[in-house]
Amino acid sequence: MQSNTHTFYADAVLFDMDGTLTDSIAAVEAAWGKVAKDIGQDPTYVIAATHGKRAIDNLSQFKPEIKAHEMDAEVQKFEESILFFADAFNVHGPGSHVLVDSPAELLITPLSSGEATPELSMSLPSSRASSFAALGSRRPSFATRLNSMLSRSTVPEVSVHGEGRFDGFIMEEDEDSLTFEPNSKTRQIHCLEAWQIEATSVDRSVRILPGVKKMMASIPEGRYAVATSGAKTYAYGCMTRVGIVPPKVTITADDKRLKAGKPAPDPFLLAARELGFSASNCVVFEDSPSGIRAGLASGATVIAVCTSHERKQIEHIGAHFVVENMENITCETCEDGQLKFTPLSLSYMYSPPS
Repeated sequence: MQSNTHTFYADAVLFDMDGTLTDSIAAVEAAWGKVAKDIGQDPTYVIAATHGKRAIDNLSQFKPEIKAHEMDAEVQKFEESILFFADAFNVHGPGSHVLVDSPAELLITPLSSGEATPELSMSLPSSRASSFAALGSRRPSFATRLNSMLSRSTVPEVSVHGEGRFDGFIMEEDEDSLTFEPNSKTRQIHCLEAWQIEATSVDRSVRILPGVKKMMASIPEGRYAVATSGAKTYAYGCMTRVGIVPPKVTITADDKRLKAGKPAPDPFLLAARELGFSASNCVVFEDSPSGIRAGLASGATVIAVCTSHERKQIEHIGAHFVVENMENITCETCEDGQLKFTPLSLSYMYSPPS
């Protein structure tokens, strides 16, 4: 690959998806936040530890009890939960313009199925990068909102005269007082209601990131691919929701040809090979530290976009160029067929460390 101070050239482009093409951070955080609460871990830690990695690797780490033959189904279930969080506001919440009479009506299939992780999907209008701002300046976390809703969850009243209806059992403390203690089924129903109400109350819709449409439109068909840490359900679901037609070469985390996911270079190497080019003659667009390392390991020229992380978190990893988003770089096809890339601001350019 040739390059100089202002422009560089490549044969093809390899895009990461989430955080690079699409913004679904709010839905992803909610899904991992629920997993964290289910296993009794700190959601902030789990969310940070899982970013940019395959669900299969993350679930293996945080839920080691999942058996090998169960993993594919668990990954699909989890990724459906992201899409459920992404869609809940517009499908079942205020964005749907459909009124419901009670919270119980919100218990749609994913949550009423009794599975540990609900199936939802949505994202915030703002850049993913804002989600990594200081906790004091960001919106209440999913876990915080959920805990608040659970604490306000109503418990059926019990009448000593038999007038109340409840699903639990009564413990007699003395002859004149009775205490209601809900059984596990009641607690599960209340928890599911709280999950569903929280999910539908926040718009977590998947968004397309700035400059993506123009960038993708500037690259000839067959000269770009997507290589993502998301499995097929999630990857195709996100792209189609924002009007991106998944390219013919779309490498997802559940591709059985992959021996390892990012930060290993395998996804990008496979994507380049499927396009018919050497990865060393490709450009990789990435947003996460894990993805940047994978792109560099593949031998590609890596363009890091600051759409999910603050610049200081990714600018010293080794990416050849760091830009705010795809609006800060252009691509055009040369007469010889090569793709010419031009950063629009030199202040965003970095040289890889020696």
